[in-house]
Amino acid sequence: MDALLGFVAFIIVVGFILAARSVKQVQQYEEGIVFRFGRVLPRTRQPGLTFLRPIGDKIQKVNKQIIAMAVPAQEGISRDNISVRVDAVVYFKVVDPIKATINVQNYMFAVSQRAQTSLRSIIGQSEMDELLSERDRVNKQLCRIIDEVTEEPWGVKVESVEIKDVSLPEGMKRSIARQAEAERERRARIIVADAEYQASKRLAAAAHVMARDPAALQLRLLQTVVEVASEKNSTLVMPVPVELLRFFDRAAGGHVRVPDESESDDTGDAEVAAAEAAIEHESASAAPALGADETLAIPPVPRIPEPEIPPAEVPELRIPPGA
Repeated sequence: MDALLGFVAFIIVVGFILAARSVKQVQQYEEGIVFRFGRVLPRTRQPGLTFLRPIGDKIQKVNKQIIAMAVPAQEGISRDNISVRVDAVVYFKVVDPIKATINVQNYMFAVSQRAQTSLRSIIGQSEMDELLSERDRVNKQLCRIIDEVTEEPWGVKVESVEIKDVSLPEGMKRSIARQAEAERERRARIIVADAEYQASKRLAAAAHVMARDPAALQLRLLQTVVEVASEKNSTLVMPVPVELLRFFDRAAGGHVRVPDESESDDTGDAEVAAAEAAIEHESASAAPALGADETLAIPPVPRIPEPEIPPAEVPELRIPPGA
């Protein structure tokens, strides 16, 4: 009786062991590959509980999550003969668990080695400026090179490749800094030159307007005197009076323009625009080049006659007698 009870207990224990070996659990992010007497079954086991034969079946689970793997920094010489050091990161996942298990021994190590060799190849095919400014194109090209070898035979899909850092020699960093500084200085000089050009056009237009209206010149002179007088200076230098200039103008036969009443409300914008157009027209219609036998006729400059100043009368000096 005791022997029978022992045999029944043994059968129950063996049954529990076989049942435990027959029931396996596959996680949601995994997929199971079943080996039956050493041969892989064509159908994989999906997530959940799966039942196997107690004898002869063995299951291997494959992770199908996206794996982020860092690629060690690789040193190389770019196409423009500059030594650079580049590191990257590869994002990939298993799309065919059977190929990833059967065709390659360790697919993670294989992908890492393939990424390193491809990264060195990309360094040699690209210039330094491309590695620094065109990383998107370099990343896509690197991803395509790695995926061509891994997807079909290994069942591993490379999602993306990102270059993390590009290390340059110290001398090259200083050269790039000097280049950037020179570029900023060039832009600053262009802006200053453009501002001076626009200011010179405005000054030329203002001078043209003042030359036609002496009253405007006199107002400007008075404004300058007021500005100089406002400074705390011990010496005040007065310019040549405008009346003296008018005297020479009358002596030369000129006339002073008196503005009309209709011009009292004019702000001068129209005259400035007209003066700018006149200056541009004069610069466009420049004098033609002279030939070998031609001479440039320069009109004589009119001479301003000097004003006649009557001689001063000298009083007669009389000495009284007895002095």
